Amino acid sequence: MAEKDSQTERTKKSSLLEKSSLPVPSEFAAMGKRRIEDFVNAQTDLLEKLQASNRQWFDRMQSEANLASEFASKLTAARSIPDAMTACQEWANRRFEMMAEDREHMLSDCQKFTETGAHLLWNGWQSKSSGVST
Repeated sequence: MAEKDSQTERTKKSSLLEKSSLPVPSEFAAMGKRRIEDFVNAQTDLLEKLQASNRQWFDRMQSEANLASEFASKLTAARSIPDAMTACQEWANRRFEMMAEDREHMLSDCQKFTETGAHLLWNGWQSKSSGVST
């Protein structure tokens, strides 16, 4: 009789679990795996963007060093004040162009990083809200 009651209890519990919206262990594992994959993909994407930005800014530093070296060469080669002024004016013009390019690159980098962060947060928010049953 006790065996029959325990069997009935197990049947009731299993039918309650089937009716509930709780995922089974394999679904928990799949959800966890998806979240980890999403996180790793977002981290990889962010790292790639950071590396590209780092390379771009390193190249920029090298071009600024080359510009400064070129300016110093022209300034030391100048034989008159007008030649020196021309060298200064050329350097200033190129430097302002480079600053405008820097601004564009900075804005582009900020936008890329913001989009990546928003994507990461959105995926986290979606996975949290999809786990809540109403």
